[in-house]
Parts: sequence; structure tokens; C-alpha cells
Amino acid sequence: MRAFRFYTRSVAYPRDEIDQVRERADLVELASEITKVKKSGRSVMAVCPFHQEKTPSLSIDGPRGLYHCFGCGKSGDVFRWVQETQAIDFRESVEFLARRVGIDLTEDPSAGRRRGRRDRLIEVNVATRDFYLERLKRADDAANARSYLRSRGYDADVVDEFQIGYAPPAWDELTRHLKQRDFDEELLYAAGVSQRSSRGRPIDRFRGRVIFPIGDLRGDLVGFGARRLDGDGPKYLNTNETQIYHKSRLLYGLDRAKGSIVSGGEAVVVEGYTDVIGFHLSGMPVAVATCGTALGEDHLGLLRRFTERVVLAFDSDEAGAGAALRGFEHSIPGDLDFRVAILPEGRDPADLVRDGDASHLVKSVEQSIPLLQFRLEKELERFDLDEAEARGRAAGAAASLVALHPNSVVRHEYAVLLSRRTGVDLQVIANAVERARRRVADGRSHEIGVSQPRKLSGSEKAEQELLRALLANQIGWRDAGVEPDLFVDGLHRSAVDILWPALETTPEGRALDLGGLIGEDNSEAGSLLRRLAFDDRPFPDMADLVNSIKVGELQRRINILKRRIEDIDPDVDSEAYSALFTELIVLERRRREMRSDE
Repeated sequence: MRAFRFYTRSVAYPRDEIDQVRERADLVELASEITKVKKSGRSVMAVCPFHQEKTPSLSIDGPRGLYHCFGCGKSGDVFRWVQETQAIDFRESVEFLARRVGIDLTEDPSAGRRRGRRDRLIEVNVATRDFYLERLKRADDAANARSYLRSRGYDADVVDEFQIGYAPPAWDELTRHLKQRDFDEELLYAAGVSQRSSRGRPIDRFRGRVIFPIGDLRGDLVGFGARRLDGDGPKYLNTNETQIYHKSRLLYGLDRAKGSIVSGGEAVVVEGYTDVIGFHLSGMPVAVATCGTALGEDHLGLLRRFTERVVLAFDSDEAGAGAALRGFEHSIPGDLDFRVAILPEGRDPADLVRDGDASHLVKSVEQSIPLLQFRLEKELERFDLDEAEARGRAAGAAASLVALHPNSVVRHEYAVLLSRRTGVDLQVIANAVERARRRVADGRSHEIGVSQPRKLSGSEKAEQELLRALLANQIGWRDAGVEPDLFVDGLHRSAVDILWPALETTPEGRALDLGGLIGEDNSEAGSLLRRLAFDDRPFPDMADLVNSIKVGELQRRINILKRRIEDIDPDVDSEAYSALFTELIVLERRRREMRSDE
């Protein structure tokens, strides 16, 4: 018999190989690499990476390889998880997991010649990184780059660990090198390593700079950060936005730090790439940095997956303070323990590590203060608190900041602090905070919530309970007379149709292969089945469920008959009226009998 092949886009693999990949892949392990997970009975609960939340609502069933979020409704199997979290298609998710679990896939020869776009862009970046790294190590024109790195305390081991490189100053050395490797110009532009000159020919984007490769969450090389050594141009230059490089959703070093962040319960955000490396060298591999943009909500969304405590470790001067505040002038990330580490004047994390003062770095993080407290202190520094009018203005400005915090107890504590610092009566401060709070509430747009499921009737609830029992292949469903036609609701009938072929060929009580049945089904019915699969409540009696469904169907027919009877004038069509009324009496008697059996 010819082996069944699963076709998707431009590639085909045998179905049994895809099933092997699914069986070996550890969904819990995959989830733990990008979000916080916690065991809860048979399942694992996790903070959902698909929407912002404080309380974990994503349930993961490791043995069956399924997940479902009770907050946003996202669900799927291990392949869907990889697709959703890595922004790749199904074929790429199969290949990614196959490499991970050590399975060699039998690829269709013709399809194998067509590589995924993402893969090709990453290949360009890898070849670029190798070129820059080799150039740093060997080339005479990289002497000043090597000198700079030595001044930061980086030896050859550090260079190799972080794959630091050097972009030569010539216009197109990298471009010519990559074209010799059979990468076409269009691909080099798409990857962001080359750009068009004023004359329209391809030239290198980075020239005369130290290069820091940037990986995404799973460690794929998606772009570069480049520091100028001398000459004109911005001090730092990054890869431009590409299909795989989005600076607002990337944090340098997070691919390395995520495990330590989860285990240590803390992430540290620094200003630059060398600061990240400094933290790693100091024995605190929990630091990350933005890639050429201010820290924003998308970055915090990434960090929320791994920890609730985020520490900003920026320079203590005005520029550093501004960096700490930028992006949060009108908000406070209240669901995070968001803090600021005060570093010694004029010294950044890289300086402290280079000078052998890593202990100061550790101490600064340990003694970090809440972001709101930091902002309040900076705000109060603007006023002469020895003057009565200045104290009043300071109290008003600070009250507006305190009002941003979502927790009423925290707002009260800061009101007490402000009263002490300004000398203004506590009640006056508290009133100012609440007035500002009302202004904030009035001006805030309504957030779009997760749509709630429709309210189910009794018989529809019974249908869903029966679906749960069928998912578990509970013993007794055949004796209870369960058939697909029993399900009236269209969605439930579609769900039964997905399960029925497997139920007919599997002995009662034996677990169904839910990953194979519903893991790849992205329909509404497939999503419903995944959600029900995570409901581990005890099962009601099978016969009672069937009876409830039948009673519900009788009630539906009765309601239809009543409406039809209301539309008939018995004086005009007495025969039709009498026939329908007789049928109604029969149905109502049957409904009463069935209810008496419950």
C-alpha cells in the first residue's frame, strides 16, 4: 500500500513521519521556552503568549500534545503552537520539530528544491555573521575593532560566545561575498544586509562597525546591531525592518536569557548590547536590550511571558533617566513589578564589569526601586519644596502620576509618601489623586474584551457534555444509543463528524489519538473539541445526557408547532388546526414521560 503523504504548500511528508514528530515533540518544553508554565494536575497552566494577561489561562495537555487558552480562545496542537509562536507555516513547523526531536523526514524531491522564504533570509544572515566574525578575527583593517573589544574586556571566548564581528569599511565587500555564495541581490535587500546606493547598485548596509548578531526567541538569526567605531553616521545602526526582523518585538539577548529569567524570576533591561554582555559576564545572564528603539508595550509583552519583575538598569545621568521614562509618560505597567536600578554616576553596566565592579551591578539590581517611585522622585526634583506654591504644584503634578497606578492600596501608600515629602496634608494629596484618577478613567478608551461564548440551552449543554464523553471514549456511549444524528446543534454535529470515524474503529475506553484527530483542525469545531478536551470535570451519566438532548429536541419541535398553530385561524382551516393540535398533545405527553424518567 502506498504511504499516505501529507501535502501542505510546497512540500509533502509521509503521514506516519508527521505523527512520529508529534508524538516525540514536548509541547510543555516548547511552551516553557517562551512563557511561564506551572503544573496543575494532569495539565500544565501557562501565561498565554497570544494575549496580555496576569493570571495563567492557557492549559497544556502534554501527553496529548494539545493546548487551549480559556482567555482568548487560541488552541491547537504542537504544530499549531510552533506556527503561532514562530510566525512560520505548517511545513516549516514540521521541519523545525523534526530537527528538534531527531527525526529525518522523507521529503518530496521536487518540493525539497523550493526553500521557505524565512529559511533563506536566515541563511543570508548566518552567512553574513560568519563573514563578519571571520573578518574580526583575521583582517588587518579590523585592528581598531579588536582594540575596542579588548577595551571592553572581551577576549576571544566572549567574541565566539556572542558571535561578535566586524563590517569592513569598503562599500560592497559583504555584498560581493554573498553573491559569490549564490544569494541573489533581491534576497540581500530583503534580509537587510545590503541596500541600494544613490546610483542604484547594491552596497553593504553596515560598514566600519562592530557587529552584534540578534536572534529571535527561538535563537534564529534575524538581524544585526552595529556600533560605529569612528567617522560619521549614527553611533548605533540596526537592520531595517524585514519579514523576520521587527525591532518593536525583539529584545537582544532574550533567546539566551529566557531560561535564567524564568528560574530567577527577574529580567533586567539595559541600554545597549555591551551592557547585556556585561551582565552575562558578571554571572547574571538575565539582561536584555531593545534593538534601536525605545522600550515599549510590545517588549513588555514579551517579558510578561517569563517574569512579573522587570528592572531597568540605565545610566543614572539625565539621559539614562530619560531612557527609563520614555514610552511611559502616560502610563504605568501596573501588572508588572517594574523597577529601576540606580547605577553609579557616569558608569553603565559594561563599565562596571570591565572595571571589576560587578558587585556594584548586582547590588544596584537588588536595591532597585519601583518605577513609579523613581518617576515621583524625578518629578519632585523639578520643584523648590521650600516654597509653598512650589509644594502645591509639586503635589498636583505628583498626584497625576500616582493616579496612573491601578491598585488603590498602592495609590494610598504613595499619597502618604508624597505628603511626607512635600509637607502637604495627606487628605489633600489623597483628594488630588482621586480627582486625577477620575480624569484618567474618563479619558481612557474602552478596551476590547474577549468575546464571550453564547449562552447555551439545557440540551445544548448536554450535547457538549456528551461530546466530552466521546472525546474520552467513555465506556457505555454505544449502549446509550449515541449516534451523530442525535446532535442538533450544527457546531456540535460538525464536531461529532470529526470524531466519529475514530470512535467507530476504537474499542470503548481506549484513548483516541486527539493530536492526530483535532490537532491540525483549525475550524470552529476543532477549536471547540480542544477546549472540551481540557475540561477534566467528572462525566455525567451517559443515558441522562442522551435523554436531556432528546427532551431538548422535543421542546424545539413543540415550540415550532405552537408558532404554527398561532398562525392558523381554526374557523378558516379547522382540519389543519386540529391535526397540529393533536400532534402537539402527543409531543407534550412524550416530553412529560421522558422528564419523569430523569
